[in-house]
Amino acid sequence: MPELQTTPVPFRGGGFRLRRVRGVGLAVFVLLVALVEWGTRSGAISALTLPRPSDVGTTLWDLAASGMLFTHLVPSLSRLAVGSVLGISAGIGIGVLMGLFSLVRAGLAPVVAALFPIPKIALLPLFVIWFGIDEGSKYALIALGTFTPTVVATYGAVDTVDRTLIRMGQSFGLDWLSIVRKIVLPGALPGILSGLRVSLAIGIILLVAAEMLGAEHGIGAYILQAGSLYDLERLFAGVVILSALGVVTSAAIGWAERRLLAWRG
Repeated sequence: MPELQTTPVPFRGGGFRLRRVRGVGLAVFVLLVALVEWGTRSGAISALTLPRPSDVGTTLWDLAASGMLFTHLVPSLSRLAVGSVLGISAGIGIGVLMGLFSLVRAGLAPVVAALFPIPKIALLPLFVIWFGIDEGSKYALIALGTFTPTVVATYGAVDTVDRTLIRMGQSFGLDWLSIVRKIVLPGALPGILSGLRVSLAIGIILLVAAEMLGAEHGIGAYILQAGSLYDLERLFAGVVILSALGVVTSAAIGWAERRLLAWRG
């Protein structure tokens, strides 16, 4: 009797799971910088449009060597940290309550829906009247800007938790608090962390807007000064600092996702 030939079946359990590919993003970034450098040196790109990346790098080096980089960066980081912590912590707390309690959602959902589409920058003059031109108005603007997207992302994430798991926990006799702590919050955590990326990006945008009004030091004030003098090297140096800040915050959230969501495999 002839032997049956078996063909190995490849493992397909990974689904659409993405794998980390190192170095590609850095290579693309280096290529773009090299193209801009070539374009500005060859004359294909006007010097009045974009400065040379090498000149921007020299400006950043001079900023760091003179100590002015930290003079502007430290106040910006402190404002972003305080405002974001206030807005995000309040947003997560209220978002969880809205996701768990129908009465809370019925009362606060219209308020959040009314606040969400308002351009927060437009409220800056009002915050200056309420909290003064010092740090209070900047904290309030960043807090409100990070609060509304965090609320929406949080109670949306609570809504997407599989109700089958909740019913399973109830069938095993878990009390309400244990279900929230062991099922609802871990299930909502991916959506909450994704919402934090948007919230912190909005916080950085509002930080710059707040520092352009009544701030002596800060990245926004530095960019405003450079723009008023039409100093493109300094202006783009400030933009690079903001971009680096965005990359660092995104990387920090990615690190938290890998640690907190390791159970997803």
